[in-house]
Amino acid sequence: MPRARLAAAVLLAVLASACDRGRAPPAQDAATPAQPAAAPVVLADVVETTPNYIVGISYPKSAAKYPELARALQAYADAARGELMQAVQGLGGQKPTAPYDLSLQFTGLVDTPGIVVVAADGSSYTGGAHGNPLVERFTWLPERNELLTADKLVVAPDGWQVVADAAREQLMTSLAQRLDADAVEGPDRAEMLENGSRMIADGTAPKAANFARFEPVVDADGRIRALRFVFPPYQVAPYSDGTRTADVPAAVLLPVLAPEYRRLFRGG
Repeated sequence: MPRARLAAAVLLAVLASACDRGRAPPAQDAATPAQPAAAPVVLADVVETTPNYIVGISYPKSAAKYPELARALQAYADAARGELMQAVQGLGGQKPTAPYDLSLQFTGLVDTPGIVVVAADGSSYTGGAHGNPLVERFTWLPERNELLTADKLVVAPDGWQVVADAAREQLMTSLAQRLDADAVEGPDRAEMLENGSRMIADGTAPKAANFARFEPVVDADGRIRALRFVFPPYQVAPYSDGTRTADVPAAVLLPVLAPEYRRLFRGG
């Protein structure tokens, strides 16, 4: 799946950076000149229009302050653009019925001394009824010089079950409320509840991959009061329902968090 390949590209970029930090630098031979420092990352907006494809990518200026965060954003954008260009090459020179399209916007959600959060939202259209949704979230911890990921955040054996239960309850409540608002009753309601609950159960199975996209909800003092887990279309609901979210309070999360991150949370 395209989203899986995008996530893999970002993860490889971040892991490579982390590995470089963990290794001691090799001793320099007196006859060997020192290697130049890595070039800074320039997050430049992209607007490209051709008869066959259109690309639009925008970045928040605040992300440029943190080179490794900037690299993660750029890796995600490059992977998305690579997927689009592969599809364009697959046209074999023929013009598509409608131009292929990549629209990707990175938005700064939180920018504090301790936590920086950037959202990636967009779509990639390479034919068919609609575009492929692009949804990702990046949480950078400046004081730790680290990208916070789900697999590092929750380490208790039953941790993801706790998160899954809380998210599932909210998503089921939201589903029932939407059916109420649409006045869906009788057999149609029963069928939609059954199908919806099955998607929610599958999409919130207790494993880190299902909760990889999250936004810290931060109080005025910079402490996290909740994590907003973000579920792209198809994960817990049909495409037509769009992106769904569930907020899990800090009080629920604290017992299952890795100790080194608890101080970031309200009550930790």
